[in-house]
Amino acid sequence: MANGCAHLDYYKSTTGVKAYRILHAIFVMTSSNHARKAKLKNSFCHVCKKMGPFLHSCLHCVFLGCHKHIREHTENKLRHCLSMDLCYGQVHCSQCKDYVYDKDIDNIGLENKISAGKFHIRMFNWATRNVPESDREIVNKHGTKIDTISLDSTVGLRGLLNLGATCFMNCIIQALTHTPLLRDYFFTDIHQCKDLSSCLISRLFYEFYNGEKSPLSLHEFLYHIWTRAEHLAGYVQQDAQEFLIATLGVLHQHFEESMPPSINKDKNKLRCTCIVDQIFTGTLQSDVMCQECNGISRTYDPISDFSLDLGSMEEQPPTSLIECLERYTRAEHLGSSKIECSNCRSPQVSTKQLSVKTLPVVVTFQFKRFLHIREKEKKIKISSFISFPETLDMTPFTSQARSQTPSIVPPDNRYSLFAVINHEGNSVNTGHYICFVRQQRNYWFKCDDQNISRASLADVLNSEAYLLFYHKHILAYD
Repeated sequence: MANGCAHLDYYKSTTGVKAYRILHAIFVMTSSNHARKAKLKNSFCHVCKKMGPFLHSCLHCVFLGCHKHIREHTENKLRHCLSMDLCYGQVHCSQCKDYVYDKDIDNIGLENKISAGKFHIRMFNWATRNVPESDREIVNKHGTKIDTISLDSTVGLRGLLNLGATCFMNCIIQALTHTPLLRDYFFTDIHQCKDLSSCLISRLFYEFYNGEKSPLSLHEFLYHIWTRAEHLAGYVQQDAQEFLIATLGVLHQHFEESMPPSINKDKNKLRCTCIVDQIFTGTLQSDVMCQECNGISRTYDPISDFSLDLGSMEEQPPTSLIECLERYTRAEHLGSSKIECSNCRSPQVSTKQLSVKTLPVVVTFQFKRFLHIREKEKKIKISSFISFPETLDMTPFTSQARSQTPSIVPPDNRYSLFAVINHEGNSVNTGHYICFVRQQRNYWFKCDDQNISRASLADVLNSEAYLLFYHKHILAYD
C-alpha cells in the first residue's frame, strides 16, 4: 500500500516508532557486534523454533514468527495487526492484508542505514544458511537448530532437455527461475491462481526447487508460449531476447487474469500491480530539447529491457557495459529533421536524451550483437568482448542524476549480477545458447541444456555476454 494505513497511523500516534527503530537496527542493519549476537540469539520462530522462512516481528509485543505463525498471531490478536519483516524492514498490516509504505518508517530505515555505514546483501541468501564457525557457539548455546545448504546442493539447479533447438528457451527459464524476488513470490501463498494444480508457472518453480535431479522437459510450457506468441512457434532456433519478452508478456497476462477483482488496476499507470511488472518494468524518460529556446518536451515510457547498440561495422565498438550505458543516455542530435517546438510554434533543430526515471527491481541488458546489413539482406554477429561488472551502480544513468537534483540521502541504486546468457556461433539462426546463474550468494553454475556444472566468477565475467540480468541490492517503494 503506497499511502500507509489507518492502523499504522494509530500505532505511531499511541506507541511511537521506537520499537521499529530498534528492531530495524538489530535485524535489518546488524552493524555492531551487539546487534549481531542479539540477532543470532533471537532469529527463530517462537512457535516452531525454525529460522524461517520470512521471519517477522510483531510491533506490539515480543513475538517473532515465521510466515505461517506470524500470520496466525496477527490475525488472532486483533490489536496486534502490525509486524516487521526481519530481512528488509517492511511493515505488514494483517487488517489491510498488505505491506504498508509510510514516510516516517522509511526515514527511520534510511537513518539506520546511514548510521550503520554499510548494508549486508541478502538478496541471494536462502532462508536456511551456513553459520560461520565464530557464531556456532552462540547458536548451539541457545538450542537453535542449524539448517544449512551445502556447497554441492542441487536445490534450485536442474538441467533442461533440449527439445530441438530450444536452448534459447532453456536459458531464459534458468534466468527467470533464479530471479530472487520472483522465486520468493512463488514460495509464499500470495500467488492466487484459479487452479494451482494446473498452473504451469507454479509447477515450473516447484519442479526446480523440489530437489529432483533428473533433467526436466518443458514441452508443455513451450507449447503454452507458442499458442500466445505464434511468431516463436516451431522447432527452430529463436532469439533469446525475443523469447524473454514474449515470456514476460505471457506471465503478465497470466497474473492479470489471476488477480483478485478487488485489486485496483489503474490504466493510467505505466506499470500494473502484477509481480512481473513490479519486478521487470521501469520507466524511461525521454527529453527532446529545442536548440533555439532550450524548451524541453518530456515523455515517459515503460521499459523492461535495455537494448544496447554495439555500433556499426565502421564504428569503434564500446568495450564495456558502462560505456554502452553512457552512449545510451547521452544527448544526440536528431539530424537535419526538425521537430515541432511548442514554445517556438515552429519546427526547430533538437536534441534527444534518454534517462531512467524509475529503475526496475531486475534490470536486463541486451547487447545487440546481431547487425542487419540492408545491402546484403542478412545479419552478421558482432563478437567483440564487452566487459561487465559483478556489481553495477545505475545512479549516473537516472533522471535524478541528470537533472542534478540535490538529495538529502543519496539513493542506493546498486545491482548484483545473477544471470548471464551467451550465444555461441556466428549467426542468429544457428549456434547455441548457454546460461550462467548465481546460486545462493557466491556460487555460479553453467547451465548448458541438461548439463549443469560449477563455474567461477571469472568464467562468467570473461564470457561473451548477450543478455545480462542484474537484481537490485536494496528494495524501495516508488
